[in-house]
Amino acid sequence: MLDRDTLVAACEQRLGAQRFKDFTVNGLQVEGRARVARVLSGVTACQALLDEAVDWQADLVLVHHGYFWKNEPVALTGMKQRRLKTLLAHDINLLAYHLPLDAHATLGNNAELGRLMGWQVERCLDGELGEGLLWLGRTPKPQSLAALAAGVATTLNREPTVVEAPGVGEIERIAWCTGGAQDMISAAHEGGAQAFVSGEISERTTHLARELGIHYLAAGHHATERYGVQALGEWLATAYGITHRFVDIDNPA
Repeated sequence: MLDRDTLVAACEQRLGAQRFKDFTVNGLQVEGRARVARVLSGVTACQALLDEAVDWQADLVLVHHGYFWKNEPVALTGMKQRRLKTLLAHDINLLAYHLPLDAHATLGNNAELGRLMGWQVERCLDGELGEGLLWLGRTPKPQSLAALAAGVATTLNREPTVVEAPGVGEIERIAWCTGGAQDMISAAHEGGAQAFVSGEISERTTHLARELGIHYLAAGHHATERYGVQALGEWLATAYGITHRFVDIDNPA
């Protein structure tokens, strides 16, 4: 069993959370019991994940998408009230990291996606490795768009939405940013990538891909962001001897 504040401080230091200007509060969002032995992780602190935490008797819920986003209503009513009531009634801590868990050089969503896909990381196009969000690398060998899409589908267990750019040959250089980063496609193209992988797609993304000359794969916001929180949870389990369990609440987005 570990002191909660020690666990939070370890995460803050490991992720360098204070460096990021974010759209939400990174760190401890809801305070629960002071001692932690069981950590349940998931992508989003939805009601289904909280119910699982109660059933499993978790002391702390660790997520990528927590609460208190910029410009959201502040009133604790409806869905927000029910979620917070669940945590408070069962004395469960909620710990959330958004951009710090996208960017981290070894535990982050981008790092984990690159590792799972076998992409060789070269650099970030928008900052230092570990701080930037748009990653650039190379595929293990030159491959067709169809082969890349098949690999993404197999690895993430989700068929990506694929936009083919006419005239682009085999893919060697690839850029990626998990989640809702489709508007980084121009920067990915300027950085020399032949394909860009993110989570979501907008109407404009199709035209940008075709006219810029860069393939685009929307592999799912949830699907691309399942792995950073697992890596952080496993790091905590190894470093501090706590019990960690990841629960994947299905989300087609």
